[in-house]
Amino acid sequence: MGGLLMGLMLSFFALGVPIAVSMGLASGIALWMDGGVPLTVLVQRFFTSVDSFSLMAIPFFVLAGVLMEYGGISKRLINLANALTGHWAGGLGIVTVVTSMFFAAISGSSAATVAALGSILIPAMIARGYHKNFAGAIQAAAGELGVIIPPSIPMILYGVSTETSIGKMFMGGIIPGIMIGLSLMLAVYLVAKKRGYAKETRKSGRELWQAFTAAFWALLMPIIILGGIYGGVFTPTESAGVAVVYAFLVGAFVYKEIRFQHLHKILLQSATVTSTIMFIIASAGLLGWILTREGIPQLVADFFTGVSESPVVFLILVNLFLLIVGMFMETNASIAILAPLLVPVAVQLGIDPVHFGIIMIVNLALGMCTPPLGVNLFISCQIADIRLEQITKGMIPLYVVLLIDLALISFIPALSLWIPQFVE
Repeated sequence: MGGLLMGLMLSFFALGVPIAVSMGLASGIALWMDGGVPLTVLVQRFFTSVDSFSLMAIPFFVLAGVLMEYGGISKRLINLANALTGHWAGGLGIVTVVTSMFFAAISGSSAATVAALGSILIPAMIARGYHKNFAGAIQAAAGELGVIIPPSIPMILYGVSTETSIGKMFMGGIIPGIMIGLSLMLAVYLVAKKRGYAKETRKSGRELWQAFTAAFWALLMPIIILGGIYGGVFTPTESAGVAVVYAFLVGAFVYKEIRFQHLHKILLQSATVTSTIMFIIASAGLLGWILTREGIPQLVADFFTGVSESPVVFLILVNLFLLIVGMFMETNASIAILAPLLVPVAVQLGIDPVHFGIIMIVNLALGMCTPPLGVNLFISCQIADIRLEQITKGMIPLYVVLLIDLALISFIPALSLWIPQFVE
């Protein structure tokens, strides 16, 4: 049944059927054709896959991100980043990266980061003389920080799928996220200096203070979330609820930009995104159950250990595999399907599951910036009014930086594990 299942699923992918539907439909047809399992199992596995307290964090973090978007957070973070770094060579491009790092610590979503910030920053970069393809590429690449810097929806999925501590995953993403952000800033600086892109005017101390005070409540949110988790005040799931309440209070009563008429759009947008993610999780849960029943995880383990029992060789092979997968499959679906298959092999080879989880997420986040599926590229293309092949050309220097970062994160475990060691 395993071969039939994979054949059906790949056929649906080729026909352009949405990933969640492809997984669920292929699994249902495979069960029906096998005949050895009652179809009631399909419904049971769908329900069991999403029946998790930890998964409650996903709709809350999605809602918090939308509330912050409508609450005027984007422009305040942009103003602060501009005051801090706008006067450097390629200042507005660096502002894009810095703001994305700030916003990543709020939204937990890559696409949300690109959409919320790109609509402001990409036109601004183009107006300041940046080539369209590079302006869109900067935002697409910086947007991937939305799933690397905590809180992160893919980290929650990985934790649930592999029974790994979500709190440790959050902590593990801090140093890699900052490192990727700094390396992107350096790349933008070097390219901008070579091409002679315009600098912004250096802000005075007073203007810098005004930008900071305006963004203070936005900057306080990730501190509350991560500080509460790290301090044992609340769990990652509970922190998502805290984030929603805080985002609403700040947007409605401090910045006063969330109006009653906005609530319908906010809730509808949040429900749409959450439903898509949950559908993927449910379908992936059923698919994973069938694959486990057919002994696929053991076959995967035998394949990798048969090639080599070296952790280094395993990580090289897995990274190459995930780079290809990320080009064709959505990140959440990839984690839900592949993490339960690959993590046992990684643990068997002595690789810490938190470290391996960060590797998976950083690798698959790169897939958000690679054609043909790269969602960040499509959003940036739409905003910049360019074609996919144009923005891909602009991404080339940033691809080099991101691949170097991936290699460092893969082979220097301390980057992912130093902070989590302090978390119980």
